Amino acid sequence: MAEKPRLDTTRLQKMAQAYWESAALMAAVELDVFTAIARGQDTIPAVGEAAGIGERNAERLLTALCAMTLLTRDGERFANAPDVQRFLVKDSDRYAGPWILFTKPRWDAYGRMSERLRSQEVHRLGAYQEFTVDDARRYHAATYSIGMGAARLFSRQVDLTGRRLMLDLGGGSGAYSIVATATYPGLKAIVLDLPPVVAVAREYIAGNNAGDRVSAIAGDFTESDFPEGIDIVVMASNLPQYEPDLIRLVVRKAFAALAPGGEMHLVGETLHDDRQGPLSAALWGLNEGVYGSTGKAHTESEVKGYLQEAGFESVAVHPFVPGVLSRVFGRKQP
Repeated sequence: MAEKPRLDTTRLQKMAQAYWESAALMAAVELDVFTAIARGQDTIPAVGEAAGIGERNAERLLTALCAMTLLTRDGERFANAPDVQRFLVKDSDRYAGPWILFTKPRWDAYGRMSERLRSQEVHRLGAYQEFTVDDARRYHAATYSIGMGAARLFSRQVDLTGRRLMLDLGGGSGAYSIVATATYPGLKAIVLDLPPVVAVAREYIAGNNAGDRVSAIAGDFTESDFPEGIDIVVMASNLPQYEPDLIRLVVRKAFAALAPGGEMHLVGETLHDDRQGPLSAALWGLNEGVYGSTGKAHTESEVKGYLQEAGFESVAVHPFVPGVLSRVFGRKQP
């Protein structure tokens, strides 16, 4: 009889030390290590000088980044992995460095997770309860590049030909609206978000010369009235922030506001129906516990149910970013 594999703590240690990898990646972004290597400063002495960390610390960091497969090494020279070269070299139009650093301010709160989870104090908006314009500006400086990528993907996946007016619920920087209206002539869009966020959304709208196509109105989409005449509603990347009853409420409001034949697309982190993954959705749900909202991670079937209960037909789940985001679709009967 074959012996059972001997249990050890290797897997648990790797999880407990995972923040070491996060710290190394974030430090490399902050020190512009990947940019230096892309520009030919690709040896330990050159990186040490470019980053201002000296040869000893450059050797330590580059060794770790190689072990993490973020860099490759050929003798004394280093090269960026393909995804690093595409997304973490400054001046690239796909630069995502701010997104990599997006969660760094949360480290202290996550270090007190057990304390946060014991707390019974919750608020419907969680971390957004006291959001300021400066908070919104920092938030979207980090999320804008990744949001534009998601917006381009959405406009490739979803045919909006013939649509006239899109409502972008919690639209943040307005990325989905900016890209959709540029891609489909004749389409206009309205971003509905909290007042501090709308102030920043207008800056991005103006910066993309989209003011004639996209407008932004301030409100809380769980309470504010929706505009009339809309024929498509998008709600993207804020699903775990809300409890089921609030999602049901928003979906019912969207259904009532939509013109006959209109569509709703809910893009978000969704769990499999057995609630055992994917990890990304589960962690975003846990994040709401750290920040004291009433939100949670929802399953794909639960989200489909929210749309069906509201009266939507042809409800279906489509992969958006596999393992990260799903797109749940429903149509109002013509």
